[in-house]
Amino acid sequence: MMSSSSSVPGLGSSELTYRGHDAPAADAVADELAAGYSAGKPYQKPASLPRLARYVMGEQRLLFAFVGMAIATVAFLLLQAPHDHDSSSSRSSSSVAHLAAVGLASRHLSSSSSSFTPMAMGRVPLGLKRKGLRVVVTGGAGFVGSHLVDRLLARGDSVIVVDNLFTGRKENILHHTTNPNFEMIRHDVVEPILLEVDQIYHLACPASPVHYKHNPVKTIKTNVVGTLNMLGLAKRVGARFLLTSTSEVYGDPLQHPQTEAYWGNVNPIGVRSCYDEGKRTAETLTMDYHRGANLEVRIARIFNTYGPRMCIDDGRVVSNFVAQALRKEPLTVYGDGKQTRSFQYVSDLVEGLMKLMEGEHVGPFNLGNPGEFTMLELAKVVQDTIDPNARIEFRANTADDPHKRKPDISRAKELLGWEPKVSLQNGLPLMVQDFRNRIFGDHKANANAGDN
Repeated sequence: MMSSSSSVPGLGSSELTYRGHDAPAADAVADELAAGYSAGKPYQKPASLPRLARYVMGEQRLLFAFVGMAIATVAFLLLQAPHDHDSSSSRSSSSVAHLAAVGLASRHLSSSSSSFTPMAMGRVPLGLKRKGLRVVVTGGAGFVGSHLVDRLLARGDSVIVVDNLFTGRKENILHHTTNPNFEMIRHDVVEPILLEVDQIYHLACPASPVHYKHNPVKTIKTNVVGTLNMLGLAKRVGARFLLTSTSEVYGDPLQHPQTEAYWGNVNPIGVRSCYDEGKRTAETLTMDYHRGANLEVRIARIFNTYGPRMCIDDGRVVSNFVAQALRKEPLTVYGDGKQTRSFQYVSDLVEGLMKLMEGEHVGPFNLGNPGEFTMLELAKVVQDTIDPNARIEFRANTADDPHKRKPDISRAKELLGWEPKVSLQNGLPLMVQDFRNRIFGDHKANANAGDN
């Protein structure tokens, strides 16, 4: 066989040698694979699979995992079945009891239908009154603010007073210190403050000429920066905001009586402008927040107000006359005494502020008593109330003092249902009694201290 192959022309010994070695190698590979399968070795997955996948697929681990989950599921269902049966039976029994109770109630109502009246159904029990609000009153230790705090607490609200006590007095709110719904924070509104509230009554600002002329820059900062801070707080927490503006925004008015549509006649560079223009700017800021930020706001323009807790020596005409008459001093009238003012009692003002806050109208609203008095007529009322022999002393008038001031309150009457009820003749004696207690009480305390 070899001799015949080697005799073929064109073929060398090297080619024959290669072919002879190639065939046994192929046979050897085949034999090795056969030997491997016959030995029972496991099937090896290609090396390209991840190690975790090879581990799960190997030796039927995935199958055993599924079997284990199936066994656990069957066991859980078998254990849960008796509990579900007990729950369903208890629910059915409670349903039967509920139906029985409903039946008894319906029979009771039908038996008592003869005594049923619609009025009894519509009456709200006393324990279900309106939920109290959380209210901030800036300047709440002052004259008007403290009376407002009294009303809010009596209504059931929680009240936070924010006051730096520049013109406010702790004594005005001392009777509320044991009330759990009352809180006092000594703070200047020129600095921001963070609170969670529903309503903000912004009264903080010196209101008498003596006080706001003492530091005019501080006065206008309180009106502008303080109002900005309170408006920012109202915007942040979604509170309703009420600004107590003033009749001074009308300046020395050319319209009489003054309506809310009147733009005023104000000296922007006078000694009173820190207060007058400050309040006008505060109104501007309030309306800009209302239009630009959709903030709920209310604006009240307050006319001359009197009553207990006024500062005794604050330079306002009513407090001046009352304190001078009690001290047996001459009543000081500036100018010829023919300039006019309108005076409302503090309880009427507080009622108007609360109606404005709870109403649906932005304002501004004039809140004042349209009863008009000259300074000489006011002096006569004070003489009749305290001392008929009190003398009147005339002095030069102050700068930029308005000649006439009387509110037109038609808008407040129509939209708020508000008008003042206390006349000067009825309200002044209440203020006189408060001043008498404070003036002569202080004198007694000083005398006792001197004896010691």
